[in-house]
Amino acid sequence: MKPQISPKTYRVKSFGCQMNVYDGERMGELLSEQGLSKAPDGEDADLVVLNTCHIREKAAEKIYSDIGRLTKGKTQQKAPMIAVAGCVAQAEGEEIMNRAPAVSMVVGPQAYHRLPEMLDKAVKGERATDTDMPAIAKFDSLPERKRRSPTAFLTVQEGCDKFCTYCVVPYTRGAEISRPFSDLLGEAHKLIETGAREITLLGQNVNAWSGEDEAGRAVGLAGLIRALARFDGLERIRYTTSHPNDMDDALIAAHGEIDKLMPYLHLPVQSGNDRVLKAMNRSHTAEGYLRLLERFREVRPDIALSGDFIVGFPGETETEFEDTLKLVDEVRYAQAYSFKYSPRPGTPAATMDNQIAKEVMDDRLQRLQARIDRDQFAFNKSKAGETCSVLVERKGKHPGQWLGKSPWLQSVWIEGDVRIGDMVEVDLVEAGPNSLRGELLGSR
Repeated sequence: MKPQISPKTYRVKSFGCQMNVYDGERMGELLSEQGLSKAPDGEDADLVVLNTCHIREKAAEKIYSDIGRLTKGKTQQKAPMIAVAGCVAQAEGEEIMNRAPAVSMVVGPQAYHRLPEMLDKAVKGERATDTDMPAIAKFDSLPERKRRSPTAFLTVQEGCDKFCTYCVVPYTRGAEISRPFSDLLGEAHKLIETGAREITLLGQNVNAWSGEDEAGRAVGLAGLIRALARFDGLERIRYTTSHPNDMDDALIAAHGEIDKLMPYLHLPVQSGNDRVLKAMNRSHTAEGYLRLLERFREVRPDIALSGDFIVGFPGETETEFEDTLKLVDEVRYAQAYSFKYSPRPGTPAATMDNQIAKEVMDDRLQRLQARIDRDQFAFNKSKAGETCSVLVERKGKHPGQWLGKSPWLQSVWIEGDVRIGDMVEVDLVEAGPNSLRGELLGSR
């Protein structure tokens, strides 16, 4: 490639999970430290970072489509510099470089702290790929948090040792690692100083986090949450995503004892049938999962439950799928996410016999999603008439309208004299399928 003009503005486009959102924010902070400015909404950026996710169907092909849209009809001088980051970059780095000459940089999720050096090379006309997977070196190289928002993500754990047969995460994010306790308290403190009132702790298996506290005692996620709950100015704590096998008594107890830990749990199950779960290498049973949820409801009766489901896993029969519907009927999720099975190259499930036909998967997904939607609406309606706190996060679509989240992670819209970052008491007066309308306490 020919030398290029050093970019002045950037845009990071993140796909997929909340950990990618966190990574995207950190990449933006790195680029800002290099003197680049975030491109205003609606304006082209000199540098575009496509922060990719490998979970979604045809993830790689969608990235090539985005690259095509960014470069279509533009000369090299007019086209933006393009970097591909994230899990697709990790899995297919060399292939991306071969197929997409317009891409200047490819960087994996454990190496993006080296983005500034890669940018220097790209300006000189050198294409660069970095898919090394050092443990947690990147966090020591990232700038201090400077974002100003009432909500913030904080990655505490990365990687996965579970090796579910459908999943690429162990190959793209590496082995399970936990960031040090003191580092996390330090980053959380910076976030609170810059306005964060709610922090969501992130990890591929966030409840696998472990470390040593200030006294050198071994602690798990519950111990970290208890330490964060002592911070003045922090009003809410959440965590995602969990694995049933990493749940312990201390974390369950924390939901009944720590007021700042919100009454919400996202705990993926993937299937309601034990044979399918075994084929997925999930290492838990449907019955064990249900008993685990019972324990959370015992300590926190109002807890909102969320989960993940995959339909059409290779070999799944209609009867086995119906077991999933039965589990959904028993749990009555406040919200849940469902996906059609999609083979990922290099995973064991991709080469299994009895791959399910697309039309069968489509039908099962629609039937499952209908029940999830039914239960989400029912949960929302059950909260109408209650009073709760709402954290105001942003402006709504209409003048004077504001949007925030309830303790149960529901979207709530209100009108009134409030500001972003306010924690307000709200009467929940009307429920919809996806949100609730609230009125400021005493405003009627």
